[in-house]
Amino acid sequence: MTAARFSLVRRLVAEALGSALLLTVVIGSGIMGERLAGGNVAVALLGNTLATGAGLVVLIAVFGPISGAHLNPAVTLVLLLRRQIAPPAALAYVAAQVVGAVLGVFAAHAMFAEPILQLSARSRDGPAQAFSEFVAAFGLLATILGVSRFRPDFVAVAVGLYITAAYWFTASTSFANPAVTLARSLSDTFAGIAPHSAPPFILAQLLGALAAAGLFGWLLREEPAR
Repeated sequence: MTAARFSLVRRLVAEALGSALLLTVVIGSGIMGERLAGGNVAVALLGNTLATGAGLVVLIAVFGPISGAHLNPAVTLVLLLRRQIAPPAALAYVAAQVVGAVLGVFAAHAMFAEPILQLSARSRDGPAQAFSEFVAAFGLLATILGVSRFRPDFVAVAVGLYITAAYWFTASTSFANPAVTLARSLSDTFAGIAPHSAPPFILAQLLGALAAAGLFGWLLREEPAR
C-alpha cells in the first residue's frame, strides 16, 4: 500500500476524499440499516457490514494507485516505521485522513436530513471492547502486510473481506481506525461511539497495529539461501 509517483498534494487529496467517502458509507449505511430494520439490530448491522466491506474494496482500488489508500492513521504509522513514507508526509496523511473522515460524517448526516453537528451518546466501554479493537487492528495490519507481500493485486479485496468478517467476530464491530473512531464520535447514529469511549479504542488500535508490524516484520523476513 505504498503510493505511486503522484505529488504530495494529490496524495493528500486522495487520502482526504477516500476517508470522507469511507465515513459516508459507514455512517450512511448505519442510518439506512437502522431505519429499514424495524428494530432488528442484527439486520441493521448486516446492512452496515456489507456496505462497509464493499465500499472499502472500491475505495482502495480507486485511491491505492494514487496515495496507497492508507485511509487510516494506524496504517500510516506502520508504513512510517517501515520507512515506506517520510515523516512529514505521514503527518500530513494523518491530518488529511481525520479531516476527510469528519467531512464524510457531515455528508452522511446531510443526505439523511440529520443534524450536521452531533455528539454520539452510544457508549462502547470496557476492557472487552478495547481488546476487540486491539484484535481488529492487529488483524487488519496483518492482512495488509501479508497480502501486499504475496498478492499485492488482492489487497483491496482482502481488506474488504477482513473488515466484513471483523464486524461480526469482534465485540466492538471492528472500527480498527483512529480517524474513523474520532469521526464516528461526531455521529449520534447507529455507527456512532461516545467521545469518552474513543480514546481507549484509539490506543488499542495503535497498539494492535504496532504488534502486527513487529510480528509480521519478523514473520515475513526471508532467510538467506543455504
